[in-house]
Amino acid sequence: MITFLIGLVILIVGAAIYGSFCERFMRPSDAVQTPAIRLRDNVDFVPMNKWKNCLIELLNIAGTGPVLGPIQGILFGPIAFITIPIGCVLGGAVHDYMSGMISLRNSGEQMPALIRRFLGGGVYSVYNVFVCFLMLLVGTVFIYTPGDLFVAHILHEDASTLTLKVVAVYGVIFTYYLLATLLPIDKIIGRIYPLFGAILLLSAVGIFFGLFVNGYQLTEVWETGIANIHPYGENFIPIFFITVACGITSGFHSTQATMIARTVTNEKHGRIVYYNTMIAEGFIAMSWAGAAMGAVNSGIATNENLFKQAAVVVGIIAQDMLGSIGGMVAVLGVIVLAITSGDTALRSLRIMLGDALKLDNRESANKFLLAMTIFAVVGMVLYFAKSDASGFAILWRYFSWANETIAVFAFAMITVYMIRNKMPYLVALLPGTFYMYVVATYIFHAPIGFGLSYTISYVLAAVASAAYAFSIVKFGKSSIPSRNLR
Repeated sequence: MITFLIGLVILIVGAAIYGSFCERFMRPSDAVQTPAIRLRDNVDFVPMNKWKNCLIELLNIAGTGPVLGPIQGILFGPIAFITIPIGCVLGGAVHDYMSGMISLRNSGEQMPALIRRFLGGGVYSVYNVFVCFLMLLVGTVFIYTPGDLFVAHILHEDASTLTLKVVAVYGVIFTYYLLATLLPIDKIIGRIYPLFGAILLLSAVGIFFGLFVNGYQLTEVWETGIANIHPYGENFIPIFFITVACGITSGFHSTQATMIARTVTNEKHGRIVYYNTMIAEGFIAMSWAGAAMGAVNSGIATNENLFKQAAVVVGIIAQDMLGSIGGMVAVLGVIVLAITSGDTALRSLRIMLGDALKLDNRESANKFLLAMTIFAVVGMVLYFAKSDASGFAILWRYFSWANETIAVFAFAMITVYMIRNKMPYLVALLPGTFYMYVVATYIFHAPIGFGLSYTISYVLAAVASAAYAFSIVKFGKSSIPSRNLR
């Protein structure tokens, strides 16, 4: 438990210090009209107070990733309790804060537009393919996982095949997503999220305190060292960072931060809305990682459960810690996490496609046409994932890798912005280069990639990472200065 508590101290104290540092060099002003006020259209540009924005941002970014990811990631041992908070403070929270703030200073532009503005048309074209691919996968994953969790743990039915009940639950989630994609942001998301937020907070707090009340025994880092102890031989780099993506750094978050930039009313709200909500997600990830380790150490779950049945472990932990009623609330909290990321992922995709195609998002016909196209593709991917025995495993691997790849693009954009504005750009360049190494190693080695040996993959990834860092700095210093110097 000591290692776990040290990790929490790193998370909280680190966030206070590093968050303040990031805020100082960004110099947010309350004298500048934000896009929500200046460009208000009562559809996407809608002023909302900072606490509602915090809640929406947290629910947007915290899908099943900070639950299922840490449950699998803790197989690497207690080093996860140190790696998660450090990565969250230095990587994920910076990524989210800077993405949101840069959008605020560029008329609420979404990530593709920011990529084009700061990295050029060529990179924009590549990024657009990746980000649309990711949004579709996020929407699909976050129909699949909450639907199955609801069927298995609330209805207590078999969720492994497309039964009538599974299809019905998927249909309800599908309908909600469609409404959240089409309606003004304050009409459904802004109104229903407080209820979802209450369930989420009860769930997260219940799991955290359950660690202590139930006396879960957690392994200490000095008992295992930093050696790779994964029971199935997975390498710490890149697998840990791909697996625990949403609890540390997630490219998906940049797309949500820029969407919320259209509802923030004061630049000074940026730190709590963006930076601190990522720290809250880190806390959720830490709590579930600790619960998963404690579950194995107490004998109610196995390493095989964590590795192959992470969603099942959610129910096991919730029931053991909180009993039948509390366990149901905890499972509902995880379901809420997924649903409140899936809805805004597809909404973001609709906005980004509309911007790219130069369609007026205020026109109902345009919104409906885009939404129907998106949902048709999501439906086909969902059918494949559910009907093929290995479909979801393939879907999750592509989702995880695409998620971190999008973060590499976001860090590159942030680095160029910081170079142009004479800010300490290593803040973004270092985590961006590290994640370039992670995603390159993964795709060079993985069966879904090139299938090379780890030795060759590490060497090639090092070359790719060095080229990434050199190219970004050179481009940033040679390109035209930003008009948004402040």
